[in-house]
Amino acid sequence: MANGTLSRRELLAGKRPAPRLTFQPVQGPKGDVLVVIFLRGGMDGLHAVPPHADASYREQRPTLAIAEPGKSGGALDLDGFFGLHPDLAPLQEIYQAKQLALVHAVGSPDSTLSHFEAMQTMERGVSDGTTTASGWISRHLASLDSDHASPIRAIAFGDVLPKSMQGSIGAMAIRNLSEFRLNVPDSWGGGFRDVLSDFYGSGPNPARVAGHETLQLLRSLEKLDAKSYQPERNAVYPKTDMGERLRQVAQLIKAEVGLEIAEVDLGGWDAHVAQPTLMAGLMKELGGAMHAFWSDLGDHMQRVTVVAMSEFGRRVHENSALGTDHGRGTAMFLMGGAIRGGKVYGRWPGLKNEQLDKDGNVRVTTDYRDILGEIVTRRLHNEKLGEVFPQYLPAYLNVTV
Repeated sequence: MANGTLSRRELLAGKRPAPRLTFQPVQGPKGDVLVVIFLRGGMDGLHAVPPHADASYREQRPTLAIAEPGKSGGALDLDGFFGLHPDLAPLQEIYQAKQLALVHAVGSPDSTLSHFEAMQTMERGVSDGTTTASGWISRHLASLDSDHASPIRAIAFGDVLPKSMQGSIGAMAIRNLSEFRLNVPDSWGGGFRDVLSDFYGSGPNPARVAGHETLQLLRSLEKLDAKSYQPERNAVYPKTDMGERLRQVAQLIKAEVGLEIAEVDLGGWDAHVAQPTLMAGLMKELGGAMHAFWSDLGDHMQRVTVVAMSEFGRRVHENSALGTDHGRGTAMFLMGGAIRGGKVYGRWPGLKNEQLDKDGNVRVTTDYRDILGEIVTRRLHNEKLGEVFPQYLPAYLNVTV
């Protein structure tokens, strides 16, 4: 396929181009499409990305430690020190293609070890004691110097808009693209939409402007048939909420409706009990969905950046219930064509008792805003970091080109 058209051979083979919508923003996004995967519940970075060469790793976790690379059930070596849990095996191909990077010992300033407080801090993009009601994504969208007029700038898949997007113009929470329809009784006839269009069609009244944008959004999304969408390059998404939502994000990106940011949540990481069993399914779901998304988008990944992050990690020492309690530092996954992949970033603090914090946690050596700040400036082309992350000056790790 060249220039968005299919050859006669491809048409005869039954291939169909991704639908382009009649609604096209006058000016599209200035930078990448950012996809945020929030791993809610506190993902154990030591389990997902084990530091298999740290001499204290197995001393601290005599039961939960992942076996060394090369052994049965062992970690998949990344750089001689860190590895991937074998349930995240699909990510190894992306890492070797240098479009996946990891950051270890990353976290937020929140030290309460409360899910609610930690998620609030991270989604608002602030430090302890900083008061602001808006989220970092909403402030980014508001501060970005752009004439981008798409009514679909930011979408969260779920029942409620996440704190990070609250206050955004053009941000919306939806459960599924196929459910996003204007349903009216048959008896009202097809002219009802025309009446709404006339009503909201002109004038500076804020209600009319909002109504007009909503109708545009409805028309745009109704042209996307999520059920008939066919992923490319033999990508197979997991038949889970996570897999289905990333599949629909890929569909929106290809349709070029002006999407700038999408958020998809994957919860359930609070592994106080039976951690190997609990995390196994989640890691398979995460690795499979991210790999399918990467395969499906192909060259589109050159303008897409994916960040998977969690509000905190887990305690270094395992508990008596074959699990781990709330901790601090964890791992972050970065994927995209502009990511300097094939590397694990961050300063590793070590796992000896004297190297842990006072509660026995992995010390946070990289603030998550260092990563997001670099992405915001270099990939989303927003230089107003003081508005996006107030009272914080990010220190870049050069994870992007």
